[in-house]
Amino acid sequence: MAPSKTPRSTSRPKKEKVFHPDSRKAGQLSRVQLRKGKLADAASKRTKKYSAQADLYGFFYHAMPPEGTLSLEELHSVISNVWLTRHDEELEQERAARRKGRPKSTKELKLEEIKLRESEQYRTGMDVPDLTHEATVELFRKWDQTEVAYIQLLRFIRISSVDSMSAVVSKQGKHHSLKESVYPQAIDEAMVTDRDDTLLSEPLSRFASTMMMMDGPLT
Repeated sequence: MAPSKTPRSTSRPKKEKVFHPDSRKAGQLSRVQLRKGKLADAASKRTKKYSAQADLYGFFYHAMPPEGTLSLEELHSVISNVWLTRHDEELEQERAARRKGRPKSTKELKLEEIKLRESEQYRTGMDVPDLTHEATVELFRKWDQTEVAYIQLLRFIRISSVDSMSAVVSKQGKHHSLKESVYPQAIDEAMVTDRDDTLLSEPLSRFASTMMMMDGPLT
């Protein structure tokens, strides 16, 4: 007896529905895809923004002295001598590697852009955690260096390279301990208690781990 043939499956894969470009359904699908794209783009930008903020705040976290607070002069020194110069060595390497007459590399252009943008920000007014304020420093020490939302609890001041002798409170801070007292809106350097300049003599290696993490490899 001849073996029976296995019946072939007659089922076919379902074809994807194709809608007329001018139909209402096609318009709905197009709007859905556009919205998804916008949401994905916004989420990506938000992630990058929070990452950049965490890096910046991480730098100032490591700039806090082991005990006490910084003077306004010390805070300016940390920004001008460490924060703004953190890419200088890498920038010089890029310039040295470029042959005469050759255009700048993408990496060199990016480093110059960062340095120019941050220098201008510092000149016109830069908001930073108030490391001259004892209560703010106490709160800052408790940060886990990850949760950016925690930073909203801190008091911020706006400082500028144009006027290094004064600062303005730009954000009071949301923590209840910072709202119990009324603080002056300006900080006069003459009112800051004199202290030794131990921070100014600290080696750059103290900030190395933070600086390596901040901007990541530039390629």
